[in-house]
Amino acid sequence: MIFTPYKLKNACLIDLDRKVDERGFFARSYCRNEFAAHGLHLDYVQSNVSFNTHRGTLRGMHYQAKPDEEIKLIRCIRGAIYDVIIDLRKDSPTYKQWLGVELDAEGRRMLYAPAGFAHGYLTLADDTEVQYQVSAFYSPESERAVRWNDPVFNIKWPIQPEVISLRDRQHPDFVP
Repeated sequence: MIFTPYKLKNACLIDLDRKVDERGFFARSYCRNEFAAHGLHLDYVQSNVSFNTHRGTLRGMHYQAKPDEEIKLIRCIRGAIYDVIIDLRKDSPTYKQWLGVELDAEGRRMLYAPAGFAHGYLTLADDTEVQYQVSAFYSPESERAVRWNDPVFNIKWPIQPEVISLRDRQHPDFVP
């Protein structure tokens, strides 16, 4: 795997190191030793999948509060997304900053989102599927969110969202 640190503290992109031959390719998408060598979380307790019928579907910006914060390893396995994370760690030098990256099935790139980050995405193609590993079990009591278009963050989405759940449209403004 090829690990590329990103502008947000502890976040990184992970590309597959493909071994190509006449059959196609082989690559590891997770290796405990390689993650440890890069100081990344090693254990995931849950794997989630999200299918989105329409291009322009927005999901987010979700996170879990302490003590149930989640680390996420996100990958688009069908279609394409614009994946966004926001650093909500008050003690971080990148507090309130966001990062947006395009993930698609063809590129097979993954985004590592540290604990304390909000996460969401916008689909860039119909019939898009996203799979992600999480480090903590879902806890309804710890579930939190910030609005996808909160002016505090000023996220630049590549296309106008067209499908947003009522719940995601009604998230409150961010209060530090």
